[in-house]
Amino acid sequence: MKYLVLLCDGMADTPHPTLDGKTPMECAEKPLMDKLAATAETGMCRTVAKGLKPGSDVANLSVMGYDPKVCYTGRSPLEAASIGVDLKPTDVALRCNIVTLSGEENYEDKTMVDYCSGDISTEEAHEIIATVEKELGNEIYKFYGGVSYRHCLVVSNGTTDLGCMTPPHDISGRVIGEYLSKSENAAPLIELMKKSYDILKDHPVNLARRAKGLHEANSIWLWGEGRKPALQSFKEKNGVSGCVVSAVDLLKGIGICAEMETPDVKGATGYIDTNFEGKAQAGIEAFKKGTELVYLHFEAPDECGHRGEAQNKVKAIEYIDSRALKPVLEYLESCGDSFRILIMPDHPTPLETMTHSAEPVPFLIYDSRKAESGIKSFTEKNAAETGLFIENGPDIMNRLLEK
Repeated sequence: MKYLVLLCDGMADTPHPTLDGKTPMECAEKPLMDKLAATAETGMCRTVAKGLKPGSDVANLSVMGYDPKVCYTGRSPLEAASIGVDLKPTDVALRCNIVTLSGEENYEDKTMVDYCSGDISTEEAHEIIATVEKELGNEIYKFYGGVSYRHCLVVSNGTTDLGCMTPPHDISGRVIGEYLSKSENAAPLIELMKKSYDILKDHPVNLARRAKGLHEANSIWLWGEGRKPALQSFKEKNGVSGCVVSAVDLLKGIGICAEMETPDVKGATGYIDTNFEGKAQAGIEAFKKGTELVYLHFEAPDECGHRGEAQNKVKAIEYIDSRALKPVLEYLESCGDSFRILIMPDHPTPLETMTHSAEPVPFLIYDSRKAESGIKSFTEKNAAETGLFIENGPDIMNRLLEK
């Protein structure tokens, strides 16, 4: 038996006026997902337990069968694992975005113009982080470069008692002052953010981007604090070997901590320009090597949701269907083995709010051995109307594996 999880990050949404009152899932031409849904078990699943923040960390852990209330220690430590940082028990890791802020004199008066600095390239970003490390790094603070705008700060003998360290994608277009933590423990970190603006505003990378009319990476933004996680091996937990194919350090970090394969895919960006075919092929190669479960993760719908890009979110779903699901499904159908497929988002990222929601998400589980009474098309509304509801998110993995 082979198992495929096609995780479409942030795909679920609410009806939107720019899409004639439809959701991106309702608008998207996704013939393969709809074909599978017609004979699959479909319903809704609560991936973010009540009381937890609706992040991709919590939600993806849940889909993988882990209980975040038991094993979750913070987002950034998972990303640090992907970057290759070996955290000590006394270290605290934080996500270090490089963002675009407006030019007001006082830091608190600046606006979050762009949480991803115009989707800055990894090469440019590493130049920025190298400068930040040179100017602000020391025996307490160590900065590490990640992918695109996503990086890491490790604080030696740090604390996670930092008050509210707001994710930058939650405050797009807003003045940042009221979203800066007021905790005394966070004050040194806020000071690092302020100093970074003075260091970066005329950085050579930003001068070049300014000349091209691109958003500048003119400040770091710290959030997602946590300590070194301790995840049970995915195979020990679920009884099958696993592989995570993703462009983002968060998912690769979860895979590393869970002792899963985490192949690198050239051209995988985490946005709509990602290498869909390359990621699909990486999943196929994992199956060919004997891996039993492939977790194929696509970040693009989530990124489009954060940016309020309705048409691109529709396009991202269509690309996943035609450029990723198609070749993997063709392989599975041709290899002679039985297979099961789980397709779902981790959480909604509504275009209206441009941030994550904790609402339940639609899912389908297709089994090549049998035909269920499914739905006409894979949408939020159709899945909800089946009446099947999984309250405890981690149960979705048991359901896929028929445990």
